Amino acid sequence: MKKTQTTLMMVYVGIILMTLLLVVLCETDVLDSGQMAHNKQAEFVTTAMMELITLASAFFGLRMFKFQVVRQQLLSQQAPALLKFGLVRLVMLEAPMLSNTLFYYMYMNPTFGYMAIILLLCLPFVYPSMSRCIAETTEE
Repeated sequence: MKKTQTTLMMVYVGIILMTLLLVVLCETDVLDSGQMAHNKQAEFVTTAMMELITLASAFFGLRMFKFQVVRQQLLSQQAPALLKFGLVRLVMLEAPMLSNTLFYYMYMNPTFGYMAIILLLCLPFVYPSMSRCIAETTEE
């Protein structure tokens, strides 16, 4: 279980650090910002797509371990199932956060920034501590 928790923690922190690195690089003008701001049609499509992805990933990422199929596997297989579903949940929440951050700097549209913040606020609820890992693989 410790190895599973360590792997989940590395993914959790790694993607957050990649997002922070992107912010630092764009804010210090190492990477150009606003390169796609002139393309309003692409911005509209990207915004609509990311709004749907953000809402779906926040809902399913936070509720995934309550689904009966996932819950049964977590109780029967424990560490392997926790690793599999934990990684899916973290990527489901953190990949759109990283994408929204990237799109914010590409389009300089605050909507993407707000969506990234929404997903960032979801992350403490899935923090892979050892006590959470044990609680999610045992009967309540």
